[in-house]
Amino acid sequence: MQTLISLRTQGVGLYEFTPSVVGWLDTEGAESGLLTLFVRHTSCSLLIQENADPEVQVDLKAFFEKLVPPSDHPSMSYLLHTFEGPDDMPAHIKAALMPVTLSVPVSGGQMMLGTWQGIYLFEHRSRPHQRQVAAHFLADR
Repeated sequence: MQTLISLRTQGVGLYEFTPSVVGWLDTEGAESGLLTLFVRHTSCSLLIQENADPEVQVDLKAFFEKLVPPSDHPSMSYLLHTFEGPDDMPAHIKAALMPVTLSVPVSGGQMMLGTWQGIYLFEHRSRPHQRQVAAHFLADR
């Protein structure tokens, strides 16, 4: 079974969409197998990350901003791809450093995530975007 999960972002940040995945798995009657998620864009990423303390997301966002600043920052003057704005090429670099695909085991209809884990889209662009994540569930035989 497959579906597309649409997410509207409001700029750089982590957007949890675990409930959307849980709802889809419930609707489809998924029991046991492997869930694969794939983001269909080159300037955002997917993460499994802590969903209990929002400071984790704030710190991750700050870390990646420091690691890969906007292209108009003096340390990024070597970049050639700048015509789509100062956040575009850095977004591509961040997406190259982070996963764009996740695999999550499913058992008894439940994702086998840890207690404090959630599934996030990490938006690397400053402007709002409509993002799509392809979800594929392969049931055990």
